[in-house]
Amino acid sequence: MNSPAKRPFRTDVPGIRPASLIKRLMAMLYDFMLILAIWVVTGFVAVALNDGEAVEGPLFKTALFCLTFLFFGYFWTRLGQTLGMQAWRLRVQTLDGYHLSWSRALMRFMLAIISFIPLGLGYLWILFSDEKLAWHDKLSESCIVQLPKTPKKND
Repeated sequence: MNSPAKRPFRTDVPGIRPASLIKRLMAMLYDFMLILAIWVVTGFVAVALNDGEAVEGPLFKTALFCLTFLFFGYFWTRLGQTLGMQAWRLRVQTLDGYHLSWSRALMRFMLAIISFIPLGLGYLWILFSDEKLAWHDKLSESCIVQLPKTPKKND
């Protein structure tokens, strides 16, 4: 059986093209709301475990960071789509059409943070790139594609 890193996505799906910046940003907004909910629940658990006292510090921030990566890593390596990406029919894949490995997902996650730091310039690069790739797409050898609409089945 192929490992997740070696599993190709279906290549016979017509109409796959690079995702637009707007759709990527909308999917990010959806995912941010989910991440925010995860952070709130984590905060409640941390406060409960800390006898009702507020929790701060590097350990708590590291836990939030790790949970955020686990959210993205799980969806990227298993389905190629987070919940926000599913809503906008987007998929992350390697440049040659395979599922991401955990190491590539980590690289993409870390590089996406770097792409965001200089006022989102790494994301805005999509507008100037012939391949419609952001900095972290190019450096992690992955891309986000727009999937076609699936026809509705008649009952």
